[in-house]
Amino acid sequence: MDNNNTQDRRSFIKTCLKVLPAATLIPFLSIDAKAFAEEGYNPEDHNYAMGIDVHKCIGCGRCVRACKNENNVPDEPFYFRTWIERYIIPFEGETIVDSPDGGINGFGDAAVPEDAMMRTFFVPKICNHCAKPPCVQVCPVGATFTSRDGVVLVDNDYCIGCRYCIQACPYGARYLNPYTRTVDKCTFCYHRITKGLLPACVEACPTQARVFGEITDKSTPISYFRRFNEIQVLKPALNTEPKVFYAHLDGEVR
Repeated sequence: MDNNNTQDRRSFIKTCLKVLPAATLIPFLSIDAKAFAEEGYNPEDHNYAMGIDVHKCIGCGRCVRACKNENNVPDEPFYFRTWIERYIIPFEGETIVDSPDGGINGFGDAAVPEDAMMRTFFVPKICNHCAKPPCVQVCPVGATFTSRDGVVLVDNDYCIGCRYCIQACPYGARYLNPYTRTVDKCTFCYHRITKGLLPACVEACPTQARVFGEITDKSTPISYFRRFNEIQVLKPALNTEPKVFYAHLDGEVR
């Protein structure tokens, strides 16, 4: 889309926001996930989710690097669509959580010696593509929306960079792109999955700690993952109904 047209649209939306309630704007901001997808793809035929097995993650950072390369995530070390956290549970004292550069280059020595550790493990994190996403609820212009295949997306042509969705996300999974000045986040590599490919992070994982697929098809990897593991989600008390499912998630994970 032409940059001038995009800027004109954003200016128009901002002007409307000054005089109209956001609820009156949403109906004419018609956003269709098909515009993000491969030609011929029908979102209504799909329902996607991701599974992450914490026991299999080795903290190598390949998923983070693959995501940055695939999705043109800014090179600066504090912008991520996916990242890895290391949890260190000492015999004494509080749990230590670190994520140097999002885990993109792996992890060095821990803050405590090995003989002082009760256990340590890695937890990959990502946008949870919630079925009840608070980010969608607070967006004043409808730029953040849930597609009919269950993926939460952001239309940069409509996003005005107000950051409401960033504040509303309880998982810290969104950031304001410093170059486009619009919100960015994981899309499950929507441009790939609508072609029948896997998300870049899933494809890059050397231990198959991540699985992906249709949750309505009983023969997919994600369906097997959910069937044969005790499943947890992040922050279940928030009732956002995440579509990123974890196996072997420790109670210390926040």
